[in-house]
Amino acid sequence: MLTIDAAGMITDPRVRNARATTIERGDMSAVNGIIVHQTGGSTAASSLNSYKTSVAGAHLLVDKDGTIYQTASLYKRTNHVGRLRARCLAEHRCSPAETKALQSFNPRAEHTREIAKSAPDRYPSNQDSIGIELVGETVANSDFGRVAGAAERVYVTVTDAQNASLKWLIDEISVALKVPMMEVFRHPTVSRKTDSEASTARW
Repeated sequence: MLTIDAAGMITDPRVRNARATTIERGDMSAVNGIIVHQTGGSTAASSLNSYKTSVAGAHLLVDKDGTIYQTASLYKRTNHVGRLRARCLAEHRCSPAETKALQSFNPRAEHTREIAKSAPDRYPSNQDSIGIELVGETVANSDFGRVAGAAERVYVTVTDAQNASLKWLIDEISVALKVPMMEVFRHPTVSRKTDSEASTARW
């Protein structure tokens, strides 16, 4: 099983310590989920450099060759999720009042209603989830302009090495921090992000 020290850092030869306290936003009292992202940049160095001055970032970063960097304590919150989508809508269990409120498109109000709920009635948020970033840029979508609803740019395919490291991380973290596998999500599922982000991630 994964060993996590008192500071929330993983002690395993597969994980390199690249902690950036600048992205840590205070203590995280519970971990209720894991969110999988792609960076939007083509190199690990660009993300690691941005974390030195950014207030946003994830706990772990997986390079294209599968190298894993831990960039924040697993016991600290980071800003990696954004405004939450209504989980009840995706799971077809909204109350009549929620259904009525959701008829008006208002992501800010939707997030305010969701964040007031307890997990798992809502998706995992910044306050209670581990973020894993996979290095991966966006590229021009060859279907843009030819297929209705096609985005102008899409995220590159996650590498086999990244998926192997991602699967290992999620398996280990889910056991160590008692996170149910059903509470592991791609970023666009829980927040309004580009649909192709992490679409090829596998765990």
